[in-house]
Amino acid sequence: MYLNGLSWAPWIERARARGFDAIAPSWPFHDGEPARLRETVDPGLGRLTFGAVVASMKAVIDALPERPLVIGHSIGGLATQKLAADGYARAAVAISSAPPQGVLTLAPDFLRANWPHLNPFAGNRPIRMTKPRFHYTFATTMSRAESDAAFDQLVVPESRNVPRSTLSSQAHIDFDADHVPLLMLTGDTDHLTPEGLIRTNAARYRQPIAVRTFAGRSHFICNQPGWEEVADASLDFLEQQLG
Repeated sequence: MYLNGLSWAPWIERARARGFDAIAPSWPFHDGEPARLRETVDPGLGRLTFGAVVASMKAVIDALPERPLVIGHSIGGLATQKLAADGYARAAVAISSAPPQGVLTLAPDFLRANWPHLNPFAGNRPIRMTKPRFHYTFATTMSRAESDAAFDQLVVPESRNVPRSTLSSQAHIDFDADHVPLLMLTGDTDHLTPEGLIRTNAARYRQPIAVRTFAGRSHFICNQPGWEEVADASLDFLEQQLG
């Protein structure tokens, strides 16, 4: 959420250098330069749901010659869990994953960070991230100046109905079913998806899921300084599954 495929550009370069054929498709209504998307918000964005996001990723995967290795972050991490559960991934890494249906927390930071885009009284209007909220929710460990620069480069408007619909069966995961290899990564200063929530998520699976925590990392774990360590941990895990 609030980012598009351009935010994965450094990861794509790193993955390709290691021999992966890597792509980073954007969600529906998310293609383009972030500054332009902020200036002109597609009204259709407000109707986008989590189920539609997953369906769009399944369409991309169905056009590939084989099932891919999948990495996703935040709501994209939850989409990664869903794709893995539905047979659309050979192996997967879910980073700072949003909680599936039925996995909840009442942590104050989580409630404060998530309320603006879950607010049921705001209707279906697309939501615009602000620089102060981006600093609190995503870039907690960065200076405000660094956070604002990242905002200008990467942040896009979003649909309130994507996170809202994760509370429904669109985000159901059958935790008792067999699944492909899955790794979950998290930061220890994440306000949007706290470390404890990630571990609760992982613990719901009948088959054990490994969780690795990166110290001093926020929800911006895939883009903040030191992202290379997180990328390498993800790619190392996926490479091992090919053996």
